[in-house]
Amino acid sequence: MKKNNFQKRLLKAIPGGAHTYSRGYDQYPSNAPEILTRGKGAYVYDSSNRKYLDYGMALRAINIGYSEKTIDDAAIEHIKKGNNLTKPSLIELQAAELLINTIDSVDMVKFTKNGSTAVSAAVKLARAHTGKELIARCRQHPFFSYDDWFIGSTSITKGIPRSTIKLTKFFNFNDIDSIKKLILKYPDKIACIVLEPATSVCPTELKDKSNFLKEVQKICNKNNIVFILDEMITGFRWHLKGAQHIYGIKPDISTFGKAMANGFSVSCVAGRREIMQHGSIEFKNRERTFLLSTTHGAEMSSLAAFIKTVHFLKENDVIQYMWDYGDKLKNMMNNLSYDLKIDDKFIVSGPSCSPVYDTKNNDMKSSLEFRTLFSQEMISHDVLMPFITLCYRHRQKELKITERAVRKSLEIYKKALDSSVSKYLKGDVIKPVFRKYN
Repeated sequence: MKKNNFQKRLLKAIPGGAHTYSRGYDQYPSNAPEILTRGKGAYVYDSSNRKYLDYGMALRAINIGYSEKTIDDAAIEHIKKGNNLTKPSLIELQAAELLINTIDSVDMVKFTKNGSTAVSAAVKLARAHTGKELIARCRQHPFFSYDDWFIGSTSITKGIPRSTIKLTKFFNFNDIDSIKKLILKYPDKIACIVLEPATSVCPTELKDKSNFLKEVQKICNKNNIVFILDEMITGFRWHLKGAQHIYGIKPDISTFGKAMANGFSVSCVAGRREIMQHGSIEFKNRERTFLLSTTHGAEMSSLAAFIKTVHFLKENDVIQYMWDYGDKLKNMMNNLSYDLKIDDKFIVSGPSCSPVYDTKNNDMKSSLEFRTLFSQEMISHDVLMPFITLCYRHRQKELKITERAVRKSLEIYKKALDSSVSKYLKGDVIKPVFRKYN
């Protein structure tokens, strides 16, 4: 088919051309494949069967590999059992008990199909539990939900009531004083604090073996504020028990998704029994909180995939492997940048299980133009790296393929620094997802 045909068809049929804005064509350089047909291991294939080594990994949903046979087989087995039954299924109970036994802070869990639904459910529980309305969310963390309480706090406020926008307030990561100031400004008004445990920036270590997250937990406990930790990205990547285990905390409510079922659609809201029971039905004469009620929330195939994924992670020490591979990848990429004397312009940092790369221009400012250029050049060498997500099927062979692609791409990057980035860009520059105007 002709170039752009898939893109035109996608935009005609689907608002934005994809079901997640971060999959939109404006998030990729012009030479990116317009559409993908399948994935296997660490690779994806386009409509011409061109093969790309993938570091997008289904927006971080894949932590073992695409089309992993044992996990697919578990899902297929439960498809054949009916997949979605009239009453709770046995696999639904087994999956809930597995999550409770895996994550130390969890007494109860409610499954759903996406992260937005789970985090919004956590916010509703916090409001029900405290009787308060305001939400304090971390300014630096990019996405919590497609629901109004979060999107209204971004630059894209069209369609959202002003009354809703006013209910979400900001604090800054690793800045405990910014939280204290919010509490002083809105005394006994804040229902919950919502943040990720870590992104490219980890919680600051403090004296007496404390850290930023531990201090947040203390403040929440002291002020009747529900501590919500969004582990959509960190869960089943940082540690089997979540990043919360690494940082020594027990949030009131946690949300998980993405990698918990190696690409199958499972997310959840989970936490302390006292709070989660607001969504229960067995307490007579208690005012009800309508929590989650989703027809497909406990789909058997996805929950079977979750159970098999957890077993696979344990049996193969997958998470430690990703930390080790990430160490090698970071060192390799930074060494290549150093060899070209552009290590102040192209930097790979962050936790080794989830590295990030920063692309800077000659003014030492992060540059979308140079990010587009790097991604464009990687794609020209059959590596899809919109960001860096690791999986168990990234092996030594894949590291070598990546090394060759990074070397060639950074050579062009250096030439662009020495002359002009526009000279080497072949299409439009990648745009931020959260922008007020197209």
